[in-house]
Amino acid sequence: MTPREDRAAGAVVGSAVGDALGAPFEFGPAGAFSARFPRPGGGGEMCGGGGWEPGEATDDTQMAVHVGESLLERGGLDLPDVFARFRRWAAADPKDIGLQTEDVLTNGLPWDSAAAEHFRTNQRAAGNGALMRAATSAVYFAAHGRSATMEAGRRLSALTHGDPAAWEGTAILHELLRVALSGGDPLTAIPATLAAAHDDHRDRYATVLAPDWHPSRASEFNGAVWPCLGSAVWAVRTTTSYEHAVRAAIDLGGDTDTVAAVTGALAGALHGITAVPARWTTPLHVPLPATPAPHRTLRLPHLTHLAHRLATA
Repeated sequence: MTPREDRAAGAVVGSAVGDALGAPFEFGPAGAFSARFPRPGGGGEMCGGGGWEPGEATDDTQMAVHVGESLLERGGLDLPDVFARFRRWAAADPKDIGLQTEDVLTNGLPWDSAAAEHFRTNQRAAGNGALMRAATSAVYFAAHGRSATMEAGRRLSALTHGDPAAWEGTAILHELLRVALSGGDPLTAIPATLAAAHDDHRDRYATVLAPDWHPSRASEFNGAVWPCLGSAVWAVRTTTSYEHAVRAAIDLGGDTDTVAAVTGALAGALHGITAVPARWTTPLHVPLPATPAPHRTLRLPHLTHLAHRLATA
């Protein structure tokens, strides 16, 4: 495995692990993870609960897999195909799906107007539901350069989120992952990434990505795209390992599965797949409900193979 492939697997698997670790603590209080597992490396953290099996990934990873498989099977970005895969997945009654995403995927409108109509009607569409699924597409586009990877992030986000603020957050995450996947430091790349962001949203993201920002200063719940991204960057900035970054993310409470999935993608891309503890990857599994059946369940070998294909496509 080359260094790039190691980091690609770290991003894809790291995101899925964060998702599965955080799911049982979703909407819980801050510090709940460390209160239950006070000693890093102590084991048992893939505990399940809240309707989730130990090691079971949520819709965050399920949607990321569908994005990745579409990119590979279609040979690039085919937005109608991605949307059709999302729609079939939503129709298969997944265990969890965001309210906004569900509305967009089930309102019967075409791929290029469903999210826009939801935003026009509700005036709220800046959730983190596109950010959470970005690991696979970021890996695929990493070799294409900053402009292409950020634009892909925007276009994929727009499939389900009509608010351009969500597009820009996904674009920024794509670029930070691209830098990490290339062996660079995503934290030092933040100023250049912000310079490439849209003027209308640059200040908002500059605030949450600043070195002195802390998640306690967020003005919105971390289910919104900008505090979610800011929290993930904070967790990576203030720790020195994959494990500690993900622990810090889950301990923030709130939307723990998605904050940990985004953190896990960044930390995994930065530190590589070898930094993701085996005691977390062994029980990891990603159920993929499908209509028509059969359903599939992906495990570590499937995810690492997916990451390898995305990185070398």
